[in-house]
Amino acid sequence: MFDLTGKNAIVTGGYGHLGAAMVHGLRSVNAHVIVAGRSKEKFDQIFGADPQITFIKCDITSSNDINHLISTTAEQFGSVDILVNNAATVVGNSIERMNDMDWADTLEGVLGSVHKCIRAVIPQMKKQGSGKIVNIASMYGVVSPNFDLYTDIEEFTNPPHYGAAKAAIIQLTKYYAAHLGKYNIQVNAISPGPFPTENVQRKSELFVSRLADKTMLKRIGVPENIMGPVVLLSSSASDFITGHNLIVDGGWTAW
Repeated sequence: MFDLTGKNAIVTGGYGHLGAAMVHGLRSVNAHVIVAGRSKEKFDQIFGADPQITFIKCDITSSNDINHLISTTAEQFGSVDILVNNAATVVGNSIERMNDMDWADTLEGVLGSVHKCIRAVIPQMKKQGSGKIVNIASMYGVVSPNFDLYTDIEEFTNPPHYGAAKAAIIQLTKYYAAHLGKYNIQVNAISPGPFPTENVQRKSELFVSRLADKTMLKRIGVPENIMGPVVLLSSSASDFITGHNLIVDGGWTAW
C-alpha cells in the first residue's frame, strides 16, 4: 500500500534540511521525484545523477514558475500524482521591530506560495481523477512558542509572521480538502516540531538541549523522522485521510 511505482511526486524545496529527506523517502518507495528549487548546484550536490530524481527550476513566489513546474511535469512524465509543498522563505525575526515588508514577504513566501502551488495543480489532478497534496506546516502553527527557550539566544527566536502563516496553512489544508474531496484528491498537512538544522546545532548546544527537553521523547527530530509521514500521506495508505494535520513533534504539543 506504500508502493509509489509509476507515480510522479513534486517536492518544493526538495534539497533543504527536511526536503531532502522527503525526497529520499519518496524515492525509497519507487516514486519518480521532481525537486523544485532555485539552485541546480545544490540539487546536484545532494542527489547526483539519480534518474528517478529530476530537477526543475522554480521560484515558489512566482506564479509563472509554478505554472511551468506543473505543466512541465505533466507533459514530460504524464501526471502529477503528489505535490509536497515544503519550500518557504522567511525574512526577519524581530518581534517588536519587524517592518511591513518583512511581514508581507514572509506571508507570501510561506503561505502565498502554498496557495499558488495548490491552485496550479488542481486542473491537472482533476483531469487525472486523483491526487495527493501534502502541505508542510509547523507545530508553531498549532501552539505559541515558549519564549523561555530563547533566553540569551534570541537569534533563534521563532518570529510571529512564521507561526501565523503556518497556522493559515493548516486552515488552507482543511479548506482545499473540503473543496477537492469529490474529485478524489486528498489534502493533508504535516506539522514538524523541533528539527534544528545542522548549522543551528553547531551554533548552540544549549538551544538544542532546551528543544530536546521540551519533547516527551527527550530528543530533537532528525530529517529521517519526516520520511514516514510524507510517504504515508502520499500513498494509497492514506486514501481515507483528508483535511488532517499530522503533528510530528516528539510529543511537544501534547503536554
